[in-house]
Amino acid sequence: MPAPDLVTAELTLTGRITTASNATFLGSIGDAAVVYKPIAGEQPLWDFPDGCLAHREVAAYLVSEVLGWNIVPRTWLRDGPFGEGMVQLWQETDPEQTAVDLVPADDVPESGWKQVLEGEDQNGRAVALIHEDTPPLRRMAVFDVLVNNADRKGDHILAMGDGHRYGVDHGLTFNSDHKLRTVLWGWIGEALSAEELEGIDHVLSGLEGELGRNLDKLLTPEEFATLAVRCARLRRAGQFPAPSGGMPAVPWPLF
Repeated sequence: MPAPDLVTAELTLTGRITTASNATFLGSIGDAAVVYKPIAGEQPLWDFPDGCLAHREVAAYLVSEVLGWNIVPRTWLRDGPFGEGMVQLWQETDPEQTAVDLVPADDVPESGWKQVLEGEDQNGRAVALIHEDTPPLRRMAVFDVLVNNADRKGDHILAMGDGHRYGVDHGLTFNSDHKLRTVLWGWIGEALSAEELEGIDHVLSGLEGELGRNLDKLLTPEEFATLAVRCARLRRAGQFPAPSGGMPAVPWPLF
């Protein structure tokens, strides 16, 4: 049997994620498990006064698709039990894998991982924030720079059993002011790969075509313009940026 139409078939709620700061529900459309975030359940944010979280989540998916790296699970707008909202396909992660971790400062792996920062835990012990040094996570870091992700927590990275890494929770993106806050700072100053540069080129071209027309329905003109500026700037620099500005470089909490 073909899958039900994900836009028009009935969306049935099966639970609620109570740890989320905005209304977030688990649901199903036929056999497809989904996450549903109604616009009516969003909390106003002083530093994101324009648009809505749901539109930015869908915009992030569209950029991910043009990059060609499958970073964001399929995400779309549709009506639901609490009105229009963002719906995203649920991803079942591998509990034995983690892409970002806190480890004792004297126990940082010598290879395969990047250290982001060092600090103390609640007991005064020295700990280090680390993340994988892998192509999927590098691509996610590039994506975060392009969309100006203000909230890349460790728990917003889904570790899949086949080694793929999905990124979720992209409501705090596309601000026209610099807002990049992420746990993925391990490649500062490293050159972008040919594949990463090609992905940026795809987005730059897309902004003049179908991607641009679709984003025009979801972002303000200023947000759209600064997205193009960020893409061109990163392409020109050809390397991972360092933190800049007076705001914190990492989100809080980290996970």
